[in-house]
Amino acid sequence: MSSIVFLNGDFCKEEDAKVSIFDRGYLFGDGIYEVVPVINGKVIDKEPFFERFDGSMSKIGLKAPFCKAEIETILDTLIAKNEIVEGGIYMQVTRGVAPREFYFPENTPTTFMAFTFKKEIIHHPLAEKGIKVVSCADIRWKRRDIKSISLLGQVLAKEEVHQKGAFEGWMVEDGFVTEGTSSAAFIVKDGVIITRPLSNAILPSIRRKLLMEYTKENNIKVEERLFTIEEALNADEAFMASATVFVLPIIEIDGKPIGTGKPGEMVKKLRALYVEAALKEANA
Repeated sequence: MSSIVFLNGDFCKEEDAKVSIFDRGYLFGDGIYEVVPVINGKVIDKEPFFERFDGSMSKIGLKAPFCKAEIETILDTLIAKNEIVEGGIYMQVTRGVAPREFYFPENTPTTFMAFTFKKEIIHHPLAEKGIKVVSCADIRWKRRDIKSISLLGQVLAKEEVHQKGAFEGWMVEDGFVTEGTSSAAFIVKDGVIITRPLSNAILPSIRRKLLMEYTKENNIKVEERLFTIEEALNADEAFMASATVFVLPIIEIDGKPIGTGKPGEMVKKLRALYVEAALKEANA
C-alpha cells in the first residue's frame, strides 16, 4: 500500500510527489531537515524539535512556508493517514526552485515536504543486546550545528560503518570524538556521564538536551568535555542517543569491548527514563 506524503501544501501518494530537478535541495543540498519521533500515534518532544528546526533555518536565511500550528496539523494528519503508531516523521525545507546560481534567489517559494515511517522505538531490538561502533574520520563541514540536508560526509562514514559490520560510527576530529554519524555520543566513567560540549562541531541533539534534564532531576553527574576513542575504550559504559532509538548501549568500539562487554546499569537507567518520559507525553 502506497504511503501518503506531504509536498508544498498537498497530501498525495508517494509516487505522485514530484519535485523539479532545479530545486536547490537537489542541486546544492540547500535546505534543512528534521526527524521527529512518533509514540502511540503522537509526535513527542515537539517544542525542542521546532526550536532546533527554526534555529537551523534562521542560520541559513530560510523560513518555513507554514507556521508552527500548521506544521503540527500537517504532521498529525500524516500520522493518521498512514496509521503510524510508532516510528517517525521526516520533514524538509529547501530554498526552492530557481536557475542554478549559488547566490540566494529572490522571491522564490520554498519547497516543504514531509513523510512518515514505521519503526520500533520503545522496544528497540538492540536495547537489551547492545551495539558495535567503529571510529571514522570526521570530514564534514564546520557548521555541524546546522541540521543541513547536505549529508555526504555522513553518507561516506555510514558506508564505512556498514562495510565494517557495525551499527554506528563515532567520528573523530583532531584526536577527539565529535559525535556519531547520526547520533550523540556518550561515555560513562565512575558513575559520571561524559559528553562533548555544544559548539559548531556537533549538532545540538534533542536527546542530549533531554538527557541533561533527566540527569539533573535524578542527581546524575555529567561532565561536558572532549574525550578520545582511547578514553572511551577505558570507560565503564558507552552509549548513543538519537530520535528514533532513544538510547542504545555500546558494547564494543573498534572490535574492543567496553566495560564488561554488556549493557551497563547507567545506560539501562537512562533508557528507562527516556521511555517513561516519552510514554507519559504520548499518553497525555
